[in-house]
Amino acid sequence: MAISRSDNSVLGRWWWTVDRWTLAALLILIGFGYVMMLAASPAVAERVIGSGSRELLFVKQVVFLAMAASLMVMVSLLTPRNIKHLAILGCIGALVLTAATLVIGFETKGARRWLALPLLGTMQPSEFLKPCFAVVVAWMLAEGKAAAARRAASGERGLALLHPQWLWPAGAFLLLAVVAVVLKSQPDFGMLMVVVSMFLAQFFVAGLNLAFVGALGIGGIGLAIGAYFTLDHVRSRVDRFLDPSSGDTFQITKAMEAFGNGGLFGRGPGEGRVKNALPDAHADFVFAVAGEEFGFIVCLVILALFAFVVVRGLIRLLGEAELFVILAATGLLAQFGLQAFVNMASSLHLIPTKGMTLPFVSYGGSSVLAIALGMGMLLALTRKRTSRVDVAE
Repeated sequence: MAISRSDNSVLGRWWWTVDRWTLAALLILIGFGYVMMLAASPAVAERVIGSGSRELLFVKQVVFLAMAASLMVMVSLLTPRNIKHLAILGCIGALVLTAATLVIGFETKGARRWLALPLLGTMQPSEFLKPCFAVVVAWMLAEGKAAAARRAASGERGLALLHPQWLWPAGAFLLLAVVAVVLKSQPDFGMLMVVVSMFLAQFFVAGLNLAFVGALGIGGIGLAIGAYFTLDHVRSRVDRFLDPSSGDTFQITKAMEAFGNGGLFGRGPGEGRVKNALPDAHADFVFAVAGEEFGFIVCLVILALFAFVVVRGLIRLLGEAELFVILAATGLLAQFGLQAFVNMASSLHLIPTKGMTLPFVSYGGSSVLAIALGMGMLLALTRKRTSRVDVAE
């Protein structure tokens, strides 16, 4: 873009302050989304919808990806204060809609996670809850830290449990509890795992005692063990991961076959065969289609792009002084990186299978738009600023 450094317009200031390397990496991932939908969706559409609709899923996803790129850029133009306000409104709206799925949502594969919207098709509101929740929690923790600093400066002593120093973090825990109850009721334990992990990462960065973090981690392990013994579908997935002969492992077997067929350089675009039999080739197992058609090298490039976004984002936070920005960006990066890890690790049979999309690459309108919202927030929060006044604007 030929934009002069002296250009003081909104677009000019944005171009010279946004992290263009991170933006480029995200746009490349969106490009991979186009390529993978072209590779995987026709076979799925023909099998699920019919031979006359081979391009239907691809066309829909192209529209969603174009909307996602536009949304990401538009959100990245906002100031941190705007991002905070957007996240608060988004969190309230997404939480209400996520709770509404329990009443008016439709059930698929034993879970109620989707709403049917006129003209728009289906929507999974919990996807939008994740980025908004991360920013709202960051705001609450930052307010609690600011209240603690003001209290220390005034020389006030005593426990004062009703002081804002404690009320703000307590509010964050209460919000997490509400979100956890709603997600468990759907049920969506994968989403719950991402939300809780993101929450703990933010609390740790905010200065939570490491021993307390460890205690919470042990509690999480205890809940996971409890879920294994009380929930049949959780026990089934773990058992099939540990002992493939104990149940149906068709999808993961086909995924591993796809990686084996692809080798180092792949069979070539459109030459994959496993996608014709893999039920979720366009969604949860799109990484396996990439492995078969484009090979290990391209899979490594995709992995490197995700790692680059996360690592570069964390490096940029090293020079940041505003706690709200640090905590919000930490939560968004943790969510983005963990979701990518779970999808790729599931496809490679490194962890039990979990239905979670690969950001920007897997099929799904709610997923790509929600991820674009989160990454737009990240780009807005990590833009270069010369003073704290810029953060408040």
